[in-house]
Amino acid sequence: MREPGTGVGYQLVFCVWLLVHGLVEGGCGDREAHKCCPGRNNECSDFSLRKTLCYCDTYCEKTGDCCEDYHSVCQISAAVDCVVGPWGPWSECNALCGTGSKDRTRQVTVPPRNGGTPCPDLKQRRGCLGENSACDEAKEVAKILPDSFKRDFKDPWRRPHILTREKLPSYCIYFRLTQVSPACRLHFWSRQLARERRVCVECQGNAVGSKKRCQGDGLQGARTFWTAASIAGCQGSWVQESLQEKCVCPQLSFIFI
Repeated sequence: MREPGTGVGYQLVFCVWLLVHGLVEGGCGDREAHKCCPGRNNECSDFSLRKTLCYCDTYCEKTGDCCEDYHSVCQISAAVDCVVGPWGPWSECNALCGTGSKDRTRQVTVPPRNGGTPCPDLKQRRGCLGENSACDEAKEVAKILPDSFKRDFKDPWRRPHILTREKLPSYCIYFRLTQVSPACRLHFWSRQLARERRVCVECQGNAVGSKKRCQGDGLQGARTFWTAASIAGCQGSWVQESLQEKCVCPQLSFIFI
């Protein structure tokens, strides 16, 4: 049954008018304007052949009180339910190393019409573990110092007959800090290490190891960890955003050790 709405007064007046004028025929086709109405509209009504109140809005299909000529006048076809295609393949894990997620989607092949069943979920997500071949490098913890420690000292005790190691050019890595411990706020230089800040860390040639890179320089897009070498408890995590070869970081930056 249709619950009374804001158009109850209108319906009563309309009923009295019909009784006074002795109208015999009725239905959606006899409405002067707006013969059919979308949604629920209690004023979109008329009288059926049995002289009972009937409606010409689309809501009448749910309440079962449509006028006899509703479908022929309003040209309402049967409800069409939503139809979806098969699920597509799962995407790659969005984390190169560690916990991440992957998605899959499906497409709508037949959209719902005329009050048909709505479409179900079109996207699914599940957890995954990134297993990039370089994940072992991402497990290393970077040790950093402020760039004020950057010096090119000359060893006065160096002997001419001792072969010096080839000095490799510096490279820069830009990280976005994702976690910073409270201990970093206790010292002047480490206060620059703030969450969501972008920092430059330089790998100087004299800090390069046997793999011709600085320890803990990370993996692009992966979350790795760092620690301040001269401040106990100052540590956190970051994500490598970019790497530049043959580069020198600007002032007030950091270096790997």
